Amino acid sequence: MYELLKQINTRPAAFEFYTAEELWTDPYTSEQMLAYHLNEDVDLSSRNHAFIDRSVDWIADRFQLATGKRVADFGCGPGLYTTRMARRGADVTGIDFSERSIRYAMQTADDEGLQIEYARANYLDFETDLQFDLITMIMCDFCALGPEQRSGLLNKFRELLAPGGSVLLDVYSLHAFDGREEQAIYEENLLHGFWSASPYYGFLNTMKYEQEKVVLDKYTIIEAERVRTVYNWLQYFSRDAIEQEFAECGLSIGHVYSNVAGDAYDSTGDEWAIVAKRDVD
Repeated sequence: MYELLKQINTRPAAFEFYTAEELWTDPYTSEQMLAYHLNEDVDLSSRNHAFIDRSVDWIADRFQLATGKRVADFGCGPGLYTTRMARRGADVTGIDFSERSIRYAMQTADDEGLQIEYARANYLDFETDLQFDLITMIMCDFCALGPEQRSGLLNKFRELLAPGGSVLLDVYSLHAFDGREEQAIYEENLLHGFWSASPYYGFLNTMKYEQEKVVLDKYTIIEAERVRTVYNWLQYFSRDAIEQEFAECGLSIGHVYSNVAGDAYDSTGDEWAIVAKRDVD
């Protein structure tokens, strides 16, 4: 018991473990995540639907989405953005490694007669011969990746951009980092049964890494037959830090906004969005 408690409370190095697959591909938790995606009133797995509608209106205008414009949405989930962009005539590809979410997105496209290409894959490993006029990565997914993963993804974006194409993504700010606090929580059926259909005990250890500007929510789930740990990392960015990461991968940030609905940039906001282009070779 002592060794287990010690393990639960151990602070790993920043981004030492990557367990996203545990969350998004497990049959039970992926079902819970899909339910959060489809809840129109909350901002958890996805933005609320009113925001998504406003966001796609702005994206369509800002990037002139129309027939023939090719878009890739990395981490598309159940297709809340891809469906709306395809309705506007864009040629859309969605990538996500949740089989449950991809199935839902494909069914929605079939029901509406939309031609959307979906790839069930970890977007870090996604490969294609296509080039895109717009690449999106929304809901601060970029922040869940470690430095090497982010670098690899940005280099992938650079290669996948068509001439004149853009990347649109959002990230958490240092203002949001300052608002996070370390904590340790222990509850029976933590998060109201989110982690398992069977009874369990859950530990949540929230750890801040001041130098790296990273927060870890470390979940340890103890069931009768197994113990598992899920690491939910979030990187928080200054403008200088993210501009440097993009520049190192041959991408230049041209515009910043408060969010992916194009609201004016607010330095006191918890998140912000960027538009970047490929540097001229």
